Amino acid sequence: MSKTLFFAFFASVAALVGCPGTTHAEETKSAMTTATNALPKPEKSGLLPINDLNYYYAIYGKGEPLLLLHGGFGTTDMFAPILPKFAENRTVIGIDLQGHGRTALGDRPFSVEAIGDDMADIVKALGYDKVDVMGYSLGGGVAFRMAVQHPESVRRLVLVSTGYATDTPMYKSYVAVAPHPEDFPKLLDTLGNFMRQNRDYSADVAKLKMPVMLAYGDSDMYKPEHEIKFYQMLGGGLKDAGWMRENMSQNRLAILPNRTHYDVFFAPELTAAALPFLSGETKVKTWDEVVSETE
Repeated sequence: MSKTLFFAFFASVAALVGCPGTTHAEETKSAMTTATNALPKPEKSGLLPINDLNYYYAIYGKGEPLLLLHGGFGTTDMFAPILPKFAENRTVIGIDLQGHGRTALGDRPFSVEAIGDDMADIVKALGYDKVDVMGYSLGGGVAFRMAVQHPESVRRLVLVSTGYATDTPMYKSYVAVAPHPEDFPKLLDTLGNFMRQNRDYSADVAKLKMPVMLAYGDSDMYKPEHEIKFYQMLGGGLKDAGWMRENMSQNRLAILPNRTHYDVFFAPELTAAALPFLSGETKVKTWDEVVSETE
């Protein structure tokens, strides 16, 4: 997405919500209520005071911990279609990022580096030594920084529609759950300034020593060459895996067909691709096993 298109996108959002009428507010709240109702009831939720912010968190299910980080202008609720599947065998920790959802924007500068530090502190505060992390878009940028800055806290990493040098937030309902809905124009300015900054984390990609999965839609805002270069910088796709898979990279690249940057985060195919990776499964069915299933 070009910067021109990005700022046009921001302008359209600002125009849409800058002077919202009652009807629009009711429609927004209704849409968010529907999404929220689709989520299971959390085992535990609340606010955590972390580095001058009060982060909202919600914990679902039981099993190995998975930190789930939403995209820009969204909340944990945006994962409602797929979160229950993860929660069947996982402890899912949903966090509303700085200025999003139930977490107030505050006065602290907005940066993925600082929020990445916050996520590591949240994990420790909740009593976890190491977690798997899955982040989408802006949340993927936060997940990336968390893994680079606190590798001891991240076991496996799934970056959904995330770049190593760019990231574009997506607008999801803000006023329905925000503690300070009046901060929305300030959030627009904050994220606008964030997006104007030139960032290139190419040198940090090699620091990701844990297994990493990159997931994109085949019609994503990130160009295929960016996705492939990211995967190659992780050591993937540089040579044939070998007849016995002896040269397989520990990292994975998932391109989901018929998906875009704006719907990949709730795709059932994302769950199907990510769960085996997060569980450390590498075995695939043999020819005989596949044939026997079709008979």
